[in-house]
Order: sequence, then structure tokens, then C-alpha cells
Amino acid sequence: MLRVGVGGQLAEKDLRINEQIRVREVRLIDEKGEQRGIIPTLEAIRIARDLGLDLVEVAPQSVPPVCKLLNYGKFKFEQEKKVKDSRKKAKGGELKEIRMQPKIADHDLDFKSKHVREFLEEGNKVKVTIRFRGRELAHTERGEIVLKAVLERLEGYYLMERNPMMEGRFMSMTLSPKASIIKKQAEAEPEAAVAPAVPVTEKA
Repeated sequence: MLRVGVGGQLAEKDLRINEQIRVREVRLIDEKGEQRGIIPTLEAIRIARDLGLDLVEVAPQSVPPVCKLLNYGKFKFEQEKKVKDSRKKAKGGELKEIRMQPKIADHDLDFKSKHVREFLEEGNKVKVTIRFRGRELAHTERGEIVLKAVLERLEGYYLMERNPMMEGRFMSMTLSPKASIIKKQAEAEPEAAVAPAVPVTEKA
């Protein structure tokens, strides 16, 4: 039996394949994603074998069930990779870095702050760095002003993981995404659909 997994995605471990599909006929979607109509299940299995593929039931709630021709081993590998990537994102993703100058113009500040927000939305941590050159080191307070302006543009998106501090000629802070931002982004991602929409019920 097929169940719906986290986020509405299909739980691939419960998909029926080949001889596990016990209905008399199915609506077939070929390996190119094109509908082949309603055909006997045994014929669909034969077509799959001739192509070196599997017949996979992707919409058992339809009448008749929708099945697709695909490489089940490859499909399973890709689904497992998606699960690993999701777990990696949940742990904080990668550490990205955005560098700025203490005399950055407002439009550049807006542009780079937008990139920081996008990285946070993807589940990544972000290190925001101000680089001082020459005499600029005598006015490190300008770096603090820039970092404060960045935070104002990111209100509601971040958690302060490391407060601003000087490291040689650099002043930097590290931000991590709020859990609510990661959740919102995950819910906005399209489901891993493996078949086009079809009627839930249909008389054969």
C-alpha cells in the first residue's frame, strides 16, 4: 500500500512494482511521461520488461491505478538522495560567506543582503564579512554600522550564531536560519511528482 510521506511526497518504499500490481488493468504512463491509455496489467509488465524497465504503481487511488515505466533502482536511489539532502538541510546546510566593504553603497547593501536572505531560506548558515583596507582599520565602527544595516534587512529570517568580532583586517558575524524559515521553504517546494494529474475515478 502506498502512503504519503512527510511534506506530501510519495513514500517510495511502499510503491508496488511489476507482479506486485494485482489489478486487471492500469492507466500507463511511458518512460517519456506520455500517457499510453488503459491497458491490461500483464501487457504493461511485458512492455516494461522489453524496455529493461519496471512497471511502478504511482497513483493507486485512481481507477484504474496509474502506473509508470521507469528504472525503479535509479528512482529509489534518487529518492534516498533527496532524503539525505533534506536531513543535511535540517542540520544547517553549508556555510556561505558574503563579503562587503565598510563604505558600501545602499543599493549594493540591498543586493548583498538579498543574497544572504536567499542562503538562509535554503537552510544555510551565512558568514557576513567586512574587509578593512589601510586607514579603514582606524574606523571599525563603520563595519558595525554596515552589519547592523544587514540585520535590519533580514529581520525575521535569522538567528545570531556568532556576534560581530574582529579577525585581523576582517569583521564578521555568522547567521543561521530560523526553523520557521526552513519549514516555510520546504512547504513551498513542489512535490516529487512521478505522474501527471489524472481523474481520481473513471469507469473502465
